[in-house]
Order: sequence, then structure tokens, then C-alpha cells
Amino acid sequence: MKWLEALEPDNDEGLEGAEAWFEGLGIDYDPQLLRVYRLHILQRFHDYASAEPPATPDEAEGHARVLLQRAHDDFVGSDARSQAALRIHRQVARGASGEVPVTRIGRGGFG
Repeated sequence: MKWLEALEPDNDEGLEGAEAWFEGLGIDYDPQLLRVYRLHILQRFHDYASAEPPATPDEAEGHARVLLQRAHDDFVGSDARSQAALRIHRQVARGASGEVPVTRIGRGGFG
């Protein structure tokens, strides 16, 4: 998403990690919640950002702030399975097995 890339600083560090996004956008967050649900929160943020781009480039930072805060707040008092942010949780919610056969692990097997 080009509009999110435009928010990253023009240096080699960029916004590395979830904490950097929260701190860079000036969002208060629960460090323990972020430690536990980091990937889930970032996936939810990505989903929101993909579905709801800002109306103008000037609105990008404020819009990202709102979406990241919403993604964080989705997990306050909830859990990963209930939120189903990751594909495995969505598949299980639809009734699929959470099991992965050994033959599906890796890149075509060994040898």
C-alpha cells in the first residue's frame, strides 16, 4: 500500500516493528498486549488499511493513526481466536481443521 509506505521516514531504519509504528504515530498502547498479539494486530491494521485508504495523501497519517488504534483496541479484552485476524483462525472458525498434514510442510518435501 503506497499510502502507508509514504509515512515511513526517509532513512535506513524505517518503521521496524510494531512498537515503532505505535510510537511513530504517537499512539498509546499496552506493551503486554502488543507482545502477545503483535502479528494479529499488525495483520488487522493491514486489513483495515487495505479496505479503507485515506481520501487524500494529507489525511494519511491521521487515518493510519485511527486504523492502528482500532486494530489494537480490537484485542483489548479479547483473544486471537475470537478476533480471527490470521488465516488459520478464520479457517477454524469456518469449520476447517487446524491440523496441517506433514506432507504439506516445507517446499515439496525432502529430495
